[in-house]
Amino acid sequence: MSRIAKAFAAARGRAAVIPYLTAGYPDPGEYLKIARRLLEQADLFEIGLPYSDPLGDGPTIQHSGDVALSQGIRTRQVLELVRELRSGTSKPLLLMTYINPVIAYGPERFFNDFAEAGLDGVILPDLPPDEDPQLVAQARQAGLETVFLLAPTSTDERIRTVTGFVSGFVYTVSVTGVTGARESLPDLAPLVERIRRFTDKPVAIGFGISGAETARQAARVADGVVVGSALLREIEAGRDPAVLLAEIRQAARVE
Repeated sequence: MSRIAKAFAAARGRAAVIPYLTAGYPDPGEYLKIARRLLEQADLFEIGLPYSDPLGDGPTIQHSGDVALSQGIRTRQVLELVRELRSGTSKPLLLMTYINPVIAYGPERFFNDFAEAGLDGVILPDLPPDEDPQLVAQARQAGLETVFLLAPTSTDERIRTVTGFVSGFVYTVSVTGVTGARESLPDLAPLVERIRRFTDKPVAIGFGISGAETARQAARVADGVVVGSALLREIEAGRDPAVLLAEIRQAARVE
């Protein structure tokens, strides 16, 4: 059983908690301090690779990426941050990256280098996996699990296709739009039920988790909750995001 599968299985009685932080934000040293605090509450941890054109991200994550890029955070620096985090945790680490940085670095080298640094999986939000099965295979050959996104608009045919390329977990987008904290979520039970007809992989919900209430909504139907923008907003406001994550972890208990 992979480290990712074990993490979902170990979160008995609640949904797995998956915080997201943009690598190097607000600066590399502070990033590591914050990430280590969040790892205490996390079941899995998602690392965002800063990118200049993050089309799927809302203003909060876009801003964090701009700050990180302005400080010189690039793929090589993110590799070092992954190594630093891996040295202090056995929890699954995943990289959220758009496909352009992968292509620019060289897919085989990208996946091999991140696997060597201690990464467990990659989330590729803008890659329709059936358009480049070879690239997906390169990630798997490097020992990385692959995660792809599905949305409320996904048809059964699309769900069948995408889940065929998923080896880690299915990342379910709560809304048709960009990332960002929201006050409430739509009813996602029908979508999650449709996804479960095509895969036995865990299903995690992201894009909209803002606090205890939205985490509770997601945990009622899914195996995991992903929270990013809400944590970044706490950091920007000078507050400890681990406090919010602890509330989300408590709310993610299955009722």
